[in-house]
Parts: sequence; structure tokens; C-alpha cells
Amino acid sequence: MNLDIITIISIIGTAVVSLGVGVIVASTILRKNVEKKGNILLKEAELKAEALKNEKIMQAKEKFLQLKSDHDKVISEKNQALIVIENKVKQKETTISHKLEDLQRKTLETDTIRQNLAQQLEILNRKQTEIDKAHKRSVDQLEALSGLSAEDAKTQLVESLKAEAKTDAMSYVKDIMDEAKMTAGKEAKKIIIQTIQRVSTEHAIENSVSVFNIESDEMKGRIIGREGRNIRALEAATGIEIIVDDTPEAIILSGFDPVRREIARLALHQLVTDGRIHPARIEEIVEKVKKQIDEEIIETGKRTCIDLGIHGLHPELIRMVGRMKYRSSYGQNLLQHSREVANLCAIMAAELGINPKIAKRAGLLHDIGKVPDDEPELPHAILGMKLAEKFKEKPEVCNAIGAHHDEVEMTSLFSPIVQVCDAISGARPGARREVVDQYIKRLKDLEALALTYPGVEKSYAIQAGRELRVIVGSEKVSDKDAELLSFNLSQKIQTEMTYPGQVKVTVIRETRAVNIAK
Repeated sequence: MNLDIITIISIIGTAVVSLGVGVIVASTILRKNVEKKGNILLKEAELKAEALKNEKIMQAKEKFLQLKSDHDKVISEKNQALIVIENKVKQKETTISHKLEDLQRKTLETDTIRQNLAQQLEILNRKQTEIDKAHKRSVDQLEALSGLSAEDAKTQLVESLKAEAKTDAMSYVKDIMDEAKMTAGKEAKKIIIQTIQRVSTEHAIENSVSVFNIESDEMKGRIIGREGRNIRALEAATGIEIIVDDTPEAIILSGFDPVRREIARLALHQLVTDGRIHPARIEEIVEKVKKQIDEEIIETGKRTCIDLGIHGLHPELIRMVGRMKYRSSYGQNLLQHSREVANLCAIMAAELGINPKIAKRAGLLHDIGKVPDDEPELPHAILGMKLAEKFKEKPEVCNAIGAHHDEVEMTSLFSPIVQVCDAISGARPGARREVVDQYIKRLKDLEALALTYPGVEKSYAIQAGRELRVIVGSEKVSDKDAELLSFNLSQKIQTEMTYPGQVKVTVIRETRAVNIAK
């Protein structure tokens, strides 16, 4: 029994020892596995950390390169701006130095002139003193010889001149009274006839401005352009002053010539519609619109001839009839006046039993001498007659045109009919307004005066004749010549023309360089 217990205890001890050994072995294996997995995880973590570190380093490098590029770009832009500023400063320094040299030279010239003037003034004073002394001696000698003082002699001379002038005036007044008595009856009959013939239809309305409407005021800035270059180009191309003020959604086109105003209006319309507004485009559009206006003039002439039933008119005469639409005579539209005269001539000719078609033709063409291309120094009736003869019109028509202001002798019944109908159309109340026609003639004379100088290409009277803009060729006129031209032109206007206020003369000299890339 004791042996069995010992054996059992021995077996149990052996089992316990074996179990302890197993536990130790298992523990050892587990620890090794854990260490192995730990090493693997550690390596994986190290690899991930290395990859993450490399990625962050790359990102940092890219960021650094981007920042460096931006910094270099900013530095480059600043350097370019500094170079531009330095160039401008150098140009200004050069300009200032040139102006300073000119000022010093002018100062020296002024000092020299002042000295010369002082010397001449001193010489003149001495001569004046000598002349006064000689004059006093002469007066004393004359008084001694005549026995009269200077004042007594002057009084006698004035009385003698008064008596002579009074006699001449009385004779002149008598002649005028005799002439008035002879012509009083004739003039009275003429006034009565004109009064009876007057009718009241449309009145003369003469505008020197046109209004161009725009969709919004933002378009005004685009029309003006950067530093005003667009509006200056448009004014130079059309000769019309463009007024951009606070008037909402409107631009004012000011000019005395309706053709120029219409060209400016149509050009502005096309530019605003197209959206491309710059100087080169403006010049292109203006030239295109001028061609359109020429076509419209021809179309107007054809339509007028068709409306009046006049056929076989020379194409050049048709064009002149169309140009009448853009001309006025004492504020009366020339085309409307000519149409009215043509209808009146046809009616009067029918009443007298002569050919109304020839009368209507002569009435339409009687004022074509007012719309020639070259405007020679001839009365418009004579010029119109020569044009009609040139384009093979009938002799009756030519004579009626030339004789409607008694420039030539009347040779047919059509001539007095045209003359009377012209007077009826022009003499009715409200038909004409002489002040406007004189104003427009003054502006045209102002422009023509500038064109008489060599080198002048264009001239435009703007601001109701208060300013004359003269465009000269840069190859023909230098800057100094431009200043001299402005001065000479202002002096010539001052001495040869009559105008209210003052006229500003602006000479514009422009240089252009144009090349074509093929």
C-alpha cells in the first residue's frame, strides 16, 4: 500500500516535472514568436517611417522650389519695373536738359533783343526830339508868314470842310430820293406779288448737333478709350466734336456739316454694335461708312428722280441731286426746296400751256451749282448752267438754271417760271433763316483758310467755330513749323475774318509707322 502511494506520488511528481518542462518550453516558443512578430512589425514600422520621411522630404523640396520660383518671378517683375522707371527718369532728364538749354538760349536771345530795342528806342527818342523842334520851327514860320495862329487856321479849315461835305450830302440825298421815286412803283408791285404767292408749309429747322443713344453709360468709357485715344481718333477721322457729358445714355455729336455728323453717327453705331473699339478699327469703319454715305447719296438722287417722274438724267447729276439732301440754303433743306420748286414749275407750266416735264426738270436742277465737288469762285447759277451744259441737258433747262438769278439773259418761258417758283419757295414765311447760313459759311471759310497753307491735310471747325483744329503732315511740317503755322493762322483769322469771341487754333502733327506682315 505504501509502495502504491509512493509510486503514485512518483508518477505525479514526474508528471508535474514534465508539465513544468512543457510550460517552460511553450513559454520559450511563445516568447520567440512574439519577438519574431515584434521584429517584423518593427521593420514594417521602420519602412513606413522611412517612406513617410522620404515623401515629406519630397513635398518640402517641391514647396521650396515653388516658393523659390514665385520669389524669382516677383524679383524679375520688380527689376523690370525698376528698369522702366529708370528709362522714364532718364527720358525726363534728357527732356528737361533740352528744355533748359532752349530756355537758356532763348534767354540770351531775349537779352540781346532787349539791348537792341533799348538802343533803337534811345535813337528814336533823339530823332523824335529833333522832329518836334523842326515842327515847332516850321509852325512858327508859317504863323509868321500867314498872320494866323495854328488854332485859327485849323478852325477855318474845319468850317470849309463842313460846308463842302454838307453840299455833297444834300446832292447825294437828292439823287437817292429821285431814284426811290422812280423805282417805288416797281418795288411795291414786286412786294405785293410775293406776299400773295407766299404759302405756309414747313419751317426751316437747322441743327448743328446730333444725339447718339447708347444702352448704358458704361459704353461711354469704351468710346473714350484709354487716355482718350478712341475719341481723339474718331474726332480726327470725322471732323466732328464728340461731347461725352452727364447726359444719361446719350452722346452729343457737334458739327456744322450734316454729312460729317451722319458719318460719325453711323460709325459710332457700327463700333458699339461690333464691340471692337480702337483707333485702327475706328479709321476702318469711318472709311467704310463714307462709302456707304456715297451710295446713299446716289440712291437718294435716284429715288427723287423717280418720285418726280424725271428720266434720262446723267448719273453725275443724279449724284448731285442726292447731295442736296445734306445741304441747306439759308436754313432751308436744299433737296426739299428743289423738289418744291420742281412741283411748282410743273403746275405753273401746265397753267401756261407749255411742257410741264421740262419745267419740272429745270426746277429740280436750278440749284445744283450749290453742291459741286470743287466749289470754284463762280455764282451758283452760272456754275449750275455750266454743269447742265456739260452733261448734255436741253438748252431751255440750261438757260433756266443760269437765269433764275438774272445772271444771264432769259431766252425761254421756262426761265421766268423757275425764277418765280424759286422766289415762291424761298420767300414764304419760315422757309429760310439767313443767320444759320451765314454761320455755316463762316465755319466753311474758317476751314478753307487753313487749307491755303502748305502741309495742311485736313482742317475742322469745332465748338461752334470757337476752335479750329488743323492736321498737318509730319513729313512736310516740323514741330517748329507747326508752332509758326498756328501763330500765322491765328493772325490771318484775326485780320481777315469777323467772328464773335475768340478762335483757338490747334495744329496737330502726327507720325505713323505702318508695316505689313505677310
